[in-house]
Amino acid sequence: MKAEPFSIHVPASTANLGPGFDSVGLALNRYLTVHVQPFAPRKTTFHGEELQAFNKDENNLIMQAAHFTADSFRKKLPPCQLDVVSTFPTSKGMGSSASAIVAGIELANILLDLELSKESKSLLASSLEEHPDNVIPAIFGGLTISFYNGQVVETVHVPDVAVEMIIAIPDGVLHTKQSRGSLPNLLPFNKAVEGSAISNVLVAALMKNDWKKAADMMNRDLFHEPFRSKWVPLYAELKEKAIELGAYGAAISGSGPSIVCFTPHQKAAGITEQLSTLFPQYHFETIFPDRRGVVVEKCLSAAL
Repeated sequence: MKAEPFSIHVPASTANLGPGFDSVGLALNRYLTVHVQPFAPRKTTFHGEELQAFNKDENNLIMQAAHFTADSFRKKLPPCQLDVVSTFPTSKGMGSSASAIVAGIELANILLDLELSKESKSLLASSLEEHPDNVIPAIFGGLTISFYNGQVVETVHVPDVAVEMIIAIPDGVLHTKQSRGSLPNLLPFNKAVEGSAISNVLVAALMKNDWKKAADMMNRDLFHEPFRSKWVPLYAELKEKAIELGAYGAAISGSGPSIVCFTPHQKAAGITEQLSTLFPQYHFETIFPDRRGVVVEKCLSAAL
């Protein structure tokens, strides 16, 4: 078992990209970091105003995922001290729950010397998250297209993604359960066929880094955006203006309420500045794809 301090860095992610519902995800260069002191008194401390509410519960999602992983291999997780920081918000559609799950799996992987493959981590993470679109890009980095049926995971990984992004984050939060509650239980067969065709073209365009075509497919989504957009303030107006300013297009990030805009190379910063003036209800950041996925680094001290 590992005894030296180490740190786990897990990227944020944006899921769905419109019609790639519960399947397509892209890792972002914002990170959840967990500093680990093995064999220290069992304690988790969340740092920063955004994470303070989690300090009330030692059975947080990171530890749940770590114990789940240990139990899956009939091992016992040793005591450890965790210090957790994040550079992206929770309940905003940027994969905060997924990053915590991936961090917990990696915590158990390192502490117990499990030497898990990315594929094994993906199956564990998907079984906890119940769909793979956020957790798998957090493991692999880059763009991932995945299938999960409760038993197996299949993933196509595209590590190099030629796009810049703008994340538009409103003040309010939108919990995944609430957002999913607005989705229909069934789609008519002809609509499901049409939606699947749109998703297929989206994926083909993404594989070719054809973001103009991909953005066109985002506009045609039938699976979730028509139902979720009511929870996203000024969605249509912001999206239209971003495109007018030079973005390829935009989509609800994950379950919302954040919006992710996709832009050509070296365009994001300028568009971000203009959108910030036009939509003061949102906080805007220029972001880029993360290509590494979850990373573990040695450190001299696990304390902040």
